[in-house]
Amino acid sequence: MNGSAPLEVLVLAGGLSHERDVSLRSGRRVADALEDAGVSASVHDVDSGLLGAIDDRRPDVVWPLLHGSTGEDGSIRDLLELLGVPAVGTGSAGSRIAWSKPVSKTMLTRAGAATPSSVTLPESIFREVGARAVLDRVVDRLGLPLVVKPAKGGSALGVSLVTTADELPRAMVACFSYGDVALIERAVTGVEVAVSVIDLGDGPRALPPVEIVVEDGLYDYDARYNAGRTQFFAPARLSGEAAAAARELAVTAHRVLGLRGLSRTDMIVDESGTPWFLEVNSAPGMTETSLFPLAAEAEGLALPRLYRSMAEAARSAVPTVPTTV
Repeated sequence: MNGSAPLEVLVLAGGLSHERDVSLRSGRRVADALEDAGVSASVHDVDSGLLGAIDDRRPDVVWPLLHGSTGEDGSIRDLLELLGVPAVGTGSAGSRIAWSKPVSKTMLTRAGAATPSSVTLPESIFREVGARAVLDRVVDRLGLPLVVKPAKGGSALGVSLVTTADELPRAMVACFSYGDVALIERAVTGVEVAVSVIDLGDGPRALPPVEIVVEDGLYDYDARYNAGRTQFFAPARLSGEAAAAARELAVTAHRVLGLRGLSRTDMIVDESGTPWFLEVNSAPGMTETSLFPLAAEAEGLALPRLYRSMAEAARSAVPTVPTTV
């Protein structure tokens, strides 16, 4: 950046995943906030013109706000690292680890965090062994209720809450519509909470936990992005001790998985105040109903100023390396 020229940020949004619309909404809101903070921000889709746009503009920072596989599995980060362009958020290695729910659960378990018992099964095992036999063993081992979700994915696409054994086959079909590997997890009862983390160069800091209350109990895609079905409490209605434990878990996940810049950890806080790790998102949504902006505002942070600070921190960030699995 030369002289008094404003910081230039290229926001990546869109893509071809199931979460394209959410990404576009996130990208536009972040770009507008950056403009409000005096940053020169533009939004670009991931298409055949992307590399030319980066070469022509040579932005100070790229902010990927892509959701779904291309945006969160490390591939777009690999490309940006190949181009040598600073980017807001986690690098390719940490993104790949966070994208895999079973891997991130394993790493958090080794770090001492509580996470629900689970089993990870590919679709092929059901064809080879027999679906009914496998599902009977799942129920015998994990009990009920269960949560079925794609092992890789976001925005709760393909996620089902299973309360009876008869519901499990349909849940598996819904899951395999979004990926060929399923994570089947024992459902934990408690308060559903999301804790966002920011790191502006001085270490990760957890924002206030946000409590999620859904009328039918499942925080699915529709509940996340369509107003009316969900109530949010920011900060969450937790005891001081439980809120502190939730924040500590989110910071632990951020550190252990090698995340950078920002993240959001989803968890259930049980009646004893213990937070149970569910998954982490290295590229949280930034829409009008997203949890990261709610948490930042609950902390008293102005979004334009915060987003500018995040872009400035990314420009000078040193990549972090996740703990070896």
